[in-house]
Amino acid sequence: MGAPAFWDDNRRAQDQIRERSELSRTVTRVRELGQQVEDLEVLLELADETADPTLDAEIADGVARLAKELEDFELKVMLSGSHDSRPAIMSIHPGSGGTESQDWAQMLMRMYLRWCERSGFKADVVDLLPGEEAGIKSATIEITGENAYGFLRGEAGVHRLIRISPFDASRRRQTSFAAVAVVPEVDDVEVNIREDELRIDVYRSSGPGGQGVNTADSAVRITHLPTGLVVQCQNERSQLRNRDTALRILRSRLYEQAEKKRREELAELTGAKKEIAFGNQIRSYTFHPEQRIKDHRTNVEVGNVEAMMDGDIDAFVKAYLL
Repeated sequence: MGAPAFWDDNRRAQDQIRERSELSRTVTRVRELGQQVEDLEVLLELADETADPTLDAEIADGVARLAKELEDFELKVMLSGSHDSRPAIMSIHPGSGGTESQDWAQMLMRMYLRWCERSGFKADVVDLLPGEEAGIKSATIEITGENAYGFLRGEAGVHRLIRISPFDASRRRQTSFAAVAVVPEVDDVEVNIREDELRIDVYRSSGPGGQGVNTADSAVRITHLPTGLVVQCQNERSQLRNRDTALRILRSRLYEQAEKKRREELAELTGAKKEIAFGNQIRSYTFHPEQRIKDHRTNVEVGNVEAMMDGDIDAFVKAYLL
């Protein structure tokens, strides 16, 4: 950080500062937990020497608290993948089913935004396409914070909802699907993007109307012609900032696409099974007849649907990682 050229690349400098802070927090936490163990050992020796029964409850509480803190710390240590510490780019798309699925996609978006809020992550909705009647047609969220991608990578896949439809006058039970994609934001890897391979369109951001309407063509849509990938960003009033964000997201998606192709080729060579394709749900959210949410990969079930949809998804995130 003391090098003269450290701030020449501001974004890389910020990444290095963040990495240093994360390492410093890890080292400090190890020392804190070690000190708690020593304190409990001293307390235990004191209880043995004095035969004071009042210390038993204090020791029991200390051990229970330490066990919980160790469990949380173990989870963070396990997030040691090459991209786990990076920001995450989450995309949510409804499946077929019109308004029903679009409403479900919006419910999922709210669930993840609430989880970010509860967990101390910063979430920016960089692109949002509302549905005609209700819900959303697509959403892209940029999530930053310590190990954002590591925590959220297990959420990628198809999510299924079973409920009594609020849009059906006959109150019939409906099944809806929505797909969640999560990629790490990558800036310091070599992803070759040529200007002549991009089509960049600018348009007016959608908004609530009235005084809040954006009258300038600040929204940006970038199409990568060789792959057909399309990235949009409209959350900033500056066209340049929207363009910069869209390029970051495009670079991350191209990197993830290349990594996926490499994994598939490796699986083909080793005879391993390919990844589960779109259409096989990772989790089912049942609101009717019973209230139950089940993750099909870990077999974890939760009955408190209301808390889950309000962002309390830690049980599923931890089960997947552990």
